Amino acid sequence: MRRDLPPLRSLRAFEAAARHLSFAKAANELGVTPGAISHQIKALEEWLGAPVFHRLTRALRLTDTGAAALPLLTEGFDSLSAGVARMRNPRNDNALAISVSPGFGSLWLVPRLDTFRQKHPEVELRIDGTDRLIDLAGGEADIAIRYGPGGYEGVLSDRLFSMRATPVCSPDLLSAGPALRSPQDLKHHTLLHVEWKEVEGSWRIWLLAAGAQNVDPFDGPRFTKEEMAVRAALDGEGIALVGDRMAADHIASGRLVRPFDAELSTPLVYAYYLLRPKALADSPKVAKFRDWLLEQVAGDEVG
Repeated sequence: MRRDLPPLRSLRAFEAAARHLSFAKAANELGVTPGAISHQIKALEEWLGAPVFHRLTRALRLTDTGAAALPLLTEGFDSLSAGVARMRNPRNDNALAISVSPGFGSLWLVPRLDTFRQKHPEVELRIDGTDRLIDLAGGEADIAIRYGPGGYEGVLSDRLFSMRATPVCSPDLLSAGPALRSPQDLKHHTLLHVEWKEVEGSWRIWLLAAGAQNVDPFDGPRFTKEEMAVRAALDGEGIALVGDRMAADHIASGRLVRPFDAELSTPLVYAYYLLRPKALADSPKVAKFRDWLLEQVAGDEVG
């Protein structure tokens, strides 16, 4: 099929300039001069027979023609990038690359993976535990699982679950004392903190909601990863404030306990999301993992 297209360089120049609404920023992204960007866009406008920008005194504004084309061109270049990445790094069609937040991976996902392997032994899982920003459209991973506010652009997303912040500790810590009958008694114990949850799931917020007074909400060791705080709680080093879903398996096994009623847990605003590039929307291996993951989430009620 013959495709009636302008030069690719002109399309790339327009897409970058339209995203940034700046010739200079587009030039920096593409490694050329602003003059070269301007030249390519003029060539595109001549080919189209219509302007794609309103050139204001100190700004650019897309015309209706440019605004209509931008999302389609961005998606097209994302697909091209993913295709080139696959050509440069060919891999087994049955290999599924998963980028997952370390806490979610170690505390929730990995303990359940055996059921996926039993159901789909033909899919080879490759799991990268990281919180860094990755380029799904560029082929860095087939899917990603991230904790955040939602509203992710340029990808397909499924909301997995939100959580409630709940205190957990080793049962040995409770039996050794001091007594822990109410939140007020936390002043006699070591609080374990997860640094990245200070905004929505901190001890300060939980203690205020529980009505505990004279308890220092900042005292105690701080951990950059939730799984490290859980590990410290398992070892009896103090009481961790973590997402209930992240501690659910340890609570079910009796390795961790909630010293207070579940009603004292506080809701967290953010949630975990499964993210997929649009280019892999029809991928069988991605669909198999997505279906299995949603089944696991639906059956994983927290008491």
